[in-house]
Amino acid sequence: MSTADREPQVVLITGTSSGIGKATAIAAARAGFTTVATLREPDRAGALREEADRAGVSLDIRRLDVTDPGSVARCVDGVHRAHGRLDAVVNNAGVSNFDPTLEMSTTEALRANLEVNFFGVVEVSRAAMPLLRAARGRLVTIGSVHGVVGQPFNEAYCAAKFAVEGFMESLAPVAEAHGVKVSVVVPGFVRNTSFGIFPDVDRKTIEAASGPYAPTFADYIDWVVHHGWEGAGQEASEVAEVVVRTLRAERPAFRVPTNPWAAAYLENKLADRDGSVVRELARTWIGGRQEADDTEQER
Repeated sequence: MSTADREPQVVLITGTSSGIGKATAIAAARAGFTTVATLREPDRAGALREEADRAGVSLDIRRLDVTDPGSVARCVDGVHRAHGRLDAVVNNAGVSNFDPTLEMSTTEALRANLEVNFFGVVEVSRAAMPLLRAARGRLVTIGSVHGVVGQPFNEAYCAAKFAVEGFMESLAPVAEAHGVKVSVVVPGFVRNTSFGIFPDVDRKTIEAASGPYAPTFADYIDWVVHHGWEGAGQEASEVAEVVVRTLRAERPAFRVPTNPWAAAYLENKLADRDGSVVRELARTWIGGRQEADDTEQER
């Protein structure tokens, strides 16, 4: 996005009540963007308003439910009427998922996750695209390392994030041909958000519902707690700064890891032609480290 534009550029960010979305709204406003901060439940905007006051920035806070096409259309139309333009969208709204594995879960749970994490992204992007084309703007989506490397007991969430990666990767060249640059920002583990937090009560509940998979689930959780995120953690504000840099870059990359850990983690899959590296890596997540070592010695 050209910094030569004289009018402040308008960015719409979804899911700003907490975490990455809230931090991105504040960072974008500090960077000079006219920032439209949206959330599904306006009565949860208190923390966002307080943070904006502390930062000395103003936000245009609006309701937007990404699973409701009418809500999406009304919000985007309202932004156009109020500001006369829309230069960028940051698709951030999402829900985490941590359930018993496929056999013990339900199709309804999978559909609910996809509605927010995939179809919600598509709906917002579709509604915004005419304005983004007019502005020769940016479409940025918050992805996940789990959209590249599948994670045990996160099937629904990974499916949605994989779908987002494929959708945006397919859209990117077409959108760019019409002036819109598309990027997926890929965080790893973000501290102080609902993602990646595993309260003991959740562990017990999920383990109890996992039937024959309960021992495997226990091994996986032990790996997460003791080894899984070493070096991965970062603050939501750090991710937000990467998002703002991506919005302002003249030629942003398509996939943008937010820290060295995420970049290195992605290499497990992106440099893996036949899937064997990730398959062997996944064995260590569910208590099979010795088995993986034995297999390697046999080769």
